[in-house]
Amino acid sequence: MTSVWSARLRFSRLVLFNFLLHCGRGAANEVVLLDSKGSQAELRWTAHPSDGWEEISGVDENYKPIRTYQVCNVMSSNQNNWLQTGWIMRRNGQRIFIELKFTLRDCNSIPGVVGTCKETFNLHYIESDSDVGRDILESRYVKIDTIAADESFTQGDLGERKMKLNTEVREIEHLVRKGFHLGFQDVGACVALVSVRVYYKTCLSTVQSLAVFPDTVAEAAFSTLVEVRGSCISDSEAEMDNPPRMHCSAEGDWLVPIGKCACSAGYQEIAGRCEACPPGTYKSSAQESECSWCPEHSYTEELASTQCDCKADHYKLLSDPAPAPCTKPPTAPRALGYSTRQSALHLAWTPPQDSGGRADITYNVQCSVCAAPPQTCQPCDGRVGFLPQRLGLAETSVTVVNLAPYVNYTFRVEAVNGVSSLSHSPRRYVEITLIISQGGNMQVADIRAEHIEQKSITLAWQEPDFSTNNDTQYEIKFYEKEQSDQSYSTVKTSSTTLTINNLKPGTLYIFQVRVFSSSTDYGNYSPSIEVQTLGELAMVSREQNPVIVIAVVSVAGLIVLVSMVFGFIIWRRHCGYSKASQDGDEELYFHFKIPSRRTYIDPDTCDDPVQAVHLFAKELDLSCIKIERVIGGGEFGEVCRGCLKLPSKRDLPVAIKTLKVGCSEKQKRTFLSEASIMGQFDHSNVIRLEGVITRGKPMMIVIEYMGNAVLDSFLRKNEGQFT
Repeated sequence: MTSVWSARLRFSRLVLFNFLLHCGRGAANEVVLLDSKGSQAELRWTAHPSDGWEEISGVDENYKPIRTYQVCNVMSSNQNNWLQTGWIMRRNGQRIFIELKFTLRDCNSIPGVVGTCKETFNLHYIESDSDVGRDILESRYVKIDTIAADESFTQGDLGERKMKLNTEVREIEHLVRKGFHLGFQDVGACVALVSVRVYYKTCLSTVQSLAVFPDTVAEAAFSTLVEVRGSCISDSEAEMDNPPRMHCSAEGDWLVPIGKCACSAGYQEIAGRCEACPPGTYKSSAQESECSWCPEHSYTEELASTQCDCKADHYKLLSDPAPAPCTKPPTAPRALGYSTRQSALHLAWTPPQDSGGRADITYNVQCSVCAAPPQTCQPCDGRVGFLPQRLGLAETSVTVVNLAPYVNYTFRVEAVNGVSSLSHSPRRYVEITLIISQGGNMQVADIRAEHIEQKSITLAWQEPDFSTNNDTQYEIKFYEKEQSDQSYSTVKTSSTTLTINNLKPGTLYIFQVRVFSSSTDYGNYSPSIEVQTLGELAMVSREQNPVIVIAVVSVAGLIVLVSMVFGFIIWRRHCGYSKASQDGDEELYFHFKIPSRRTYIDPDTCDDPVQAVHLFAKELDLSCIKIERVIGGGEFGEVCRGCLKLPSKRDLPVAIKTLKVGCSEKQKRTFLSEASIMGQFDHSNVIRLEGVITRGKPMMIVIEYMGNAVLDSFLRKNEGQFT
């Protein structure tokens, strides 16, 4: 018996020495409810019976008291020694962890204890809303586990002052009371309880993507992720329809960030904060990443500007993009000139020297009729026409028609752009004043061939406008086509019709007409027309008997009809032979149908798993995937519900399996092999593979979303409801 107590004393000293070597700090995301090594005073836990567990004190390297419990009643059988902790308040913990550090003596190293010595002890707990006192209610305790040592020490270890410290962690879940007691049951072991630490895990408050996520208690279920919505920091705002969210795992880690915040208009992100744009810069919306310098001809002198103000005499439209410079109205057009073309007035000019910084320049033309002094001007009447238009001209020219002769016209051309209407300054213009002569406007129109013979052509035309003189005459100019440079002829007449004789048969002639009179000069020639005289064959065909013509036409029609019937018969025969080619996925060779086959390919036979998966799956772009929420955890990573957005197709709900970062090459191959196998199936009763993402991180498998979750769970939940 003396040797046993001597061993217990040496055992106690070694326990304290070994504990000093192995003790450490708890993780930062753990909320500690009990830590026995942190108590300097006696723990005063309840031990029953009194000769069982014994509290031992010592000091650490800083001479700080340390309290431990040990028991070593290995000489007697039927041991039932209980140690009950004080009441532990659960607080917000859902999943409570219990970390035990202990040493245990090898029974074989203690002589004379065969059959009575044990190498395990039991861990229990009892829930309550308050301290149950010092009574140990064994029947109400719930067993957590039997604790065994990975390493036990021997008599030799005591001599060499070597102690093997064991660490075991157990957990309890689904607690409903405010707190609990822990109970340690010894059944005959030589064990020292060095440290008891009770804690639960929480995801610590963090800031990510400009959003603050508060401390969040981890859920009890290992596979459950708690979705937490973040709050945007000052001077920032959440993305529309995509607020910042993260998921707290059961291990107290933040996972799967979704959405983000962005600095508001007038602020930019610097070192994880939103700072105001300095003077001279601006930011018009939260979608922009950083502040920009004010565009040309604009400024701002304030902090956090969302726009820049235009300088004097400069303007910007509401439709102009924010980076566009402020602009001004253009200067006047230059070099306005005119010419008459076929009795019409043609005005032309060059663009303004200064466009005002814009490209949307158009031109407006104003027409005025000005009388003799005193100078009075009136707008032109409605008969005056402008081709293509008078206002909003994109080109630098316009044609004016229907002008009266001997009238004093003034034409004013102004240039405008998008901001001209915002300016209060008078518009700049260039103008010209001129008089249209009668001859310049008297042009023959509507020339036509009234009658054509083998050697003669009769022409007619319309009398020109403003032709009021009785001595108006017309000059007809004609020549063989392509012969105008060699020779041409002219004929004069006072009538609006004329027959020109002595022409060559079957020859193409060009005709032009112009007006002249004794009181005016010659007018402009009319547009030319081409007329061909009749040839000799045409004259003969006129004299043929109509009966012969009808007979020839009838024979030709009969030949066409017979050809159509014959072609229809051939087409029907061809269609009869080709009808079999429409039979689905079958091929036709000499009218024998051979069904198609598909061969399964094992992806493990491919050296490169990425190359293998691309044989059966489509590579998707990461921008087409929108993760909405996490629905569970898989073997390789999280499983999310999301949306697949493909061009010109409706949004498709999908399930997204992710491959966690840092996985082994074997896990990656297994992950991609799963996609390769799924991609080889195309059946309504087999889940469909939509595609994969292998060129981004994390890798993803995108599959058809099944609203009723896993099949076996669904069947168990609805057991007995199916026939």
